[in-house]
Amino acid sequence: MMITNKRSAAIFTALGAVILACGMAQAQDSYTLRFNHVLGPGEPYHQGFLNWAKRVEERTKGGLKIEVFHSAQLGVEEDIIEQIRQGANIGQNTDAARLGNYVPGIAVVNGPYFVESLKDAFALGKAPTMAAWQNELAEKHGLKVVCFDWVQGFRNFFTNKEIRTPEDLAGQRIRTPPAPIWQESIRALGAEPVAMNFGDIYPGLQQQAIDGAELVYPNITAANLNEVLKFANETRHILLVNFQVVSSQWFNNLPEEYQTALVEECHSAGQETSKAVEAAEAKAKATLQERGMTVVEDVDREAFRRAGEKAYEALGVVEAKNKVQAEIGK
Repeated sequence: MMITNKRSAAIFTALGAVILACGMAQAQDSYTLRFNHVLGPGEPYHQGFLNWAKRVEERTKGGLKIEVFHSAQLGVEEDIIEQIRQGANIGQNTDAARLGNYVPGIAVVNGPYFVESLKDAFALGKAPTMAAWQNELAEKHGLKVVCFDWVQGFRNFFTNKEIRTPEDLAGQRIRTPPAPIWQESIRALGAEPVAMNFGDIYPGLQQQAIDGAELVYPNITAANLNEVLKFANETRHILLVNFQVVSSQWFNNLPEEYQTALVEECHSAGQETSKAVEAAEAKAKATLQERGMTVVEDVDREAFRRAGEKAYEALGVVEAKNKVQAEIGK
């Protein structure tokens, strides 16, 4: 009888070890990405990120989940990027300007009139120079670019005076994100750049710390900035391409099929969202006109395009700009 009890005990011990091992394996195969962006919940991007999250979770059968945080709930973009570099399971919607702080050349994507259509923006994914910059970001700086098929639309100058030429921006303090290509672009186009976080724009305008901002139409409606701004001046000076970044360390620890799901669904959701943004842009413009904002369409865009070249010269990235544009046939 004692032999039977010993055998039973051994069997139960073995079964317990198997169950524990399976549990550990299952825990290791479950991953969560906490994804941060600065835009409001009413913006097309937020729904796009939710769509991305849903598809990844479905495709990995719950093995990889993306929790989406809007309105910079996890923190300021620059701080989040530094956390990502340290290996945190956090993602961030960002732009080439901020990535240019680590790999200077890639900042050209954020420059004036660099790309001017979704076709050009999506073609960037096949440019060899872009691939090289992404590799450098991943290998040297710990930033894995998941994809950059997210195009936020054309940025215009929103002010309290009419703007038709670069000269009209003289003395205007225009809010920009804190990155060199942003600063130099706005300076080249004729204004005085003021670095400020997105959430501070409304009170900044109220307190007259700034005279205007350069944003896309849906930003204005989502943040009710029409309450403190009168004119939408259609310079269309930057077609904003956004990058979705995660930690290289975290990404490399994912199972290969999870990596593939994360990347492929990012491309798909991004391109869909970019097209939705185009429609939202027209809707937001009409809404702003209904709210009393004046849209200035007769802008000397060629004068702004010529002026914008000074930004590339100031940063010493003219060669990089020309090389990538040649690779995408622009």
